[in-house]
Amino acid sequence: MSAQTFPATPLPPTDPIPARLPRPGTYTADGDRCIVELTTRLGPLVTLRRRLTAGEAALTVAPSASDTVLSLKLTGVALGGDELSFVSTAVEPEADGARLRIPGVLATGDPTVPSVPATLTLRVVDRADDSLLVLGTAQVPYGPLRRTTGFVLSRIRPADRLRLLVAAEFTCPA
Repeated sequence: MSAQTFPATPLPPTDPIPARLPRPGTYTADGDRCIVELTTRLGPLVTLRRRLTAGEAALTVAPSASDTVLSLKLTGVALGGDELSFVSTAVEPEADGARLRIPGVLATGDPTVPSVPATLTLRVVDRADDSLLVLGTAQVPYGPLRRTTGFVLSRIRPADRLRLLVAAEFTCPA
């Protein structure tokens, strides 16, 4: 009996999904394709969890990732008639390529009131040339948000931080 040796063919390397956005353009997420949930916490306890209405969810992709803008305008009963908006200042792909770090500001509907810095971290679930499906969270300390913007929750719902959970499918209408 003789042993025969065959040359081993190496498999191509498996790189993570490259950090890319859809092609440049303006993308929107319809109301039924954008889910935003507000959770307030006091220590380890959840004191409020409500779904918000995304009145406007837009992603403007520029040729440079630093010029790309994500904006969300949120309303709902949990906000007590107020409006919260998140506007990004940049979109930064993380090292693994499957996540996007989006620093921005969280503000109320009143443009005369200063905003609070917030960072939205999104996991890219699916991407194509004309769509982007993302899921992520942003956490903001409630104290600075209340002092800076005047945004106040109900007294029966104490909180030390807010968390926004965002799931959205951005598509290009054209």
